[in-house]
Amino acid sequence: MNSRERLLKAINGEKTDRVPVTLFIQDHGHYIHQLHPEIDPMDYQQLTFKVIDYQRKLGCDVFARMIFDLYHPINICLGGVNDGEETDTWKVDTEIIEEGNNYIKKSKITTPEGVLNQTLTRASQNKGTHVYCCTEKPITTEEELDIAIKYEPKMSKEYGEMVTGKIQRIKDYIGDDGILGTWVSGGPVNNASMIFDHVSLYMLFMTDPDFFDKLMRFTTERTLSYTKAFIDAGADVMLVGGNVAGGFLGTEVYEDYILKYEKEYIDFIQNTGTPAVYHNCGNIMNLVESYKKLGAQVVEPFSPVPLGDADLKKAKEIVDGEYVMIAGIDQVNVLKNGTVEDVIKVTKETIDIGKKGGKFIMQSVDFLEYNTPPENVEAFVKTALENAYY
Repeated sequence: MNSRERLLKAINGEKTDRVPVTLFIQDHGHYIHQLHPEIDPMDYQQLTFKVIDYQRKLGCDVFARMIFDLYHPINICLGGVNDGEETDTWKVDTEIIEEGNNYIKKSKITTPEGVLNQTLTRASQNKGTHVYCCTEKPITTEEELDIAIKYEPKMSKEYGEMVTGKIQRIKDYIGDDGILGTWVSGGPVNNASMIFDHVSLYMLFMTDPDFFDKLMRFTTERTLSYTKAFIDAGADVMLVGGNVAGGFLGTEVYEDYILKYEKEYIDFIQNTGTPAVYHNCGNIMNLVESYKKLGAQVVEPFSPVPLGDADLKKAKEIVDGEYVMIAGIDQVNVLKNGTVEDVIKVTKETIDIGKKGGKFIMQSVDFLEYNTPPENVEAFVKTALENAYY
């Protein structure tokens, strides 16, 4: 069984010869820039090739996760409304400001029915590693939402063609050594947090349910064409951010106000035959049971304390095989800051728990951070592979 077959069978809940063992490495900055500081941090294709090469070298089942190479780092998919395209009724006036390590993009969008203002910021954590945020959200009122609904430009044909070319190049490079996942614009709640103040978002479903419903409908509909472009281009799985709608909301709130919108989006993806991987990298234990109703084929990453609140053994018992679980060891407190002995011990304990009953993929819990010792990563992969057989 080659790695591609192993990962696809595991994601579909089918029996495999062993637990797939992989790594979560961002296609930009962080660990890959540590390994390859000579590569332009904006050369996402070359960085993705290096992510694949590194996993191959260690003997992993390659799982490449594209995000930055599929769109300009600051646009619809990482925050704000579409300020990268204009129409006769959507005029964009942009000012670029550079302050130290910050790259700030301020946009004034003029429409026949009003103006939207947004600020997108890219900050450098260290050389080659950037974080992105919409620091001024364009939607503050229902009237502004109505403007975005009516006038925001739709995905262009040229964008779809660009996506197809980039995804096919990466898939061809991976071959039978693994699979390709593409990060979409997040579930509806995650996407809403990119255009509307998240503090207000956490109250809106109770204070103004009609406004909340309209916002959720918009943040679903505006992402469907982008998601379909990734699917049509041949990506193997869709990676869906669900951390904003996280476990801290509680089971009752999630199921009463959030679940139906997230499920509609998951259903849209999986009705095409493409699996969805739902990603909640924070508190998760309150929602482990609820995710059975969500219907995503795969849920990840079950972050242990202190990164999250996951108890993998208990979570496995609750899930009882109703969806596939991607989980592993703490990428900060163990892989980055622990010793090789710590890594070996925790890896063996974790894979022994995870492989019981199958439907489990072993990886670093979240993406590997800058200054992670390569010897720790090597010990993780080696130990996991040694203990991966059922």
